[in-house]
Amino acid sequence: MIAVTSGEPAGIGPDLCALLAHERFRDRVVFLGDREVIAARAKLRKVAFVPESVMHVSASAPVVPGRLDAANARYVLAMLDRAISGCRSGEFGAIVTAPVQKSTINEAGVAFTGHTEYLADKTGTARVVMMLVGGRLRVALATTHLPLADVPRAITRESLDVTLRILDHDLRSRFGIAKPRILVAGLNPHAGESGHLGHEEIDVIAPAIDAAVRNGLSVRGPFPADTLFTPRLLEQADAVLAMYHDQGLPVLKHAAFGDAVNVTLGLPIVRTSVDHGTAVDLAGTGVIDTGSLKAAIELAIDLAARR
Repeated sequence: MIAVTSGEPAGIGPDLCALLAHERFRDRVVFLGDREVIAARAKLRKVAFVPESVMHVSASAPVVPGRLDAANARYVLAMLDRAISGCRSGEFGAIVTAPVQKSTINEAGVAFTGHTEYLADKTGTARVVMMLVGGRLRVALATTHLPLADVPRAITRESLDVTLRILDHDLRSRFGIAKPRILVAGLNPHAGESGHLGHEEIDVIAPAIDAAVRNGLSVRGPFPADTLFTPRLLEQADAVLAMYHDQGLPVLKHAAFGDAVNVTLGLPIVRTSVDHGTAVDLAGTGVIDTGSLKAAIELAIDLAARR
């Protein structure tokens, strides 16, 4: 059974859960959230509510679609905690997460930078890797939710060594790729242009790639990011490692927005998620696309079966 957390209650997470309760994987999925919230959203969406599809977790405060309330931050985290404990006990085979509103959780006094970091902390995982899958691409990130000014300091030989090992391991063990081919982006324009536009490629990234190759990994780079995402190079790769969030993800989302899936690598549990935000303005009434959550559920089912 796959656990799907319904995310920020004022956003479209409950809408998505209500709409997907009738999908072909219904008997393989349970949605976590407040039954009344999801039932109310099903009514607004004019779809039948399926009570047995929801594992009840009580909201902390009344929920109004489109109206964020920090009082429900603990409810959002309680759903995650329930899913994590279920995965660790063997009750669930994977977690799929609908989007949360980071700002609201922080306003409630909880330091929260994202699902990825929260799951790592709760499972005692020292290092995780964020990877998005979609549009025939797999794009992993060397750094995740950091201000751009902090990125160069966060990219070290040690961090890249670990990231490449996790990426290679999970591509083998979870995606069934016998010898993953990984292409690595440079940090600076033109991959530093031999040191004229920055030294991170020479001092940090290239040595990490060389070390990975010596350890038997199939890794190439660093490549200039503006030409890395071209058909000629991508056909030689099973995954790309980008140095920061907005270097790699705009390309993938251009290719697959609405159908892309976020996968957290390195965890002792399987976790996938959507590629979009809470869309608070669309909660309850607006036109929404279930494609990304559906793809996340389907990928989670597939990955869980490989464990």
